[in-house]
Amino acid sequence: MQYQTLQIMREEHTALAAVLRSLSMLLEMGPCDESERFFDVLRAMLFYIDEFPERLHHPKESNLLFPKLALAAPQLLPLIEGLERDHMQGEGKVRELQHMLLAWELIGESRRAAFEQAARTYVTFYLRHMRTEEVDLFPVAQQVLTSSDWIELDAAFSKGRDPLASGQHDPCYDRLFTRIVTATPAPIGVGRSFNAA
Repeated sequence: MQYQTLQIMREEHTALAAVLRSLSMLLEMGPCDESERFFDVLRAMLFYIDEFPERLHHPKESNLLFPKLALAAPQLLPLIEGLERDHMQGEGKVRELQHMLLAWELIGESRRAAFEQAARTYVTFYLRHMRTEEVDLFPVAQQVLTSSDWIELDAAFSKGRDPLASGQHDPCYDRLFTRIVTATPAPIGVGRSFNAA
């Protein structure tokens, strides 16, 4: 049986993973001679992570899915507690990255290595978190949650969806997604190379 909640979560994970991997690729490219555009794109990516996964996706997991799973499958409690710790740290981590990026942009190269290391650690942390949910949590959820649980979860998860994942047009975020896609060089986006004149 197909569960809408799990499909939405997978789609949102896929969108976030794409942004995280793009951020890593962008760091490998470096700013070259276009530091203004480089920092602009990184800021937009970090804002996206803060705006959607941290503020919309995680609260639904923490407030709805995790409590239902903890009741229905108490053996998952240690795993759920670990995922919840990740959620509690996530917002602070992305805000710290935003600050570190600003420090690199305004203060200069002396702050670059710290940001790059923190960003790589964050990407690894987040990809591991999503994989744990999909591999260790989702299959158990399919087995133990009731039809009424899924009805409630489907109603909640279908609201406030990430437009990058759902394909649902949201005019207020057009500028953000356009900036990420058009300013980021290929193969990440459709923008020209940072090396281009």
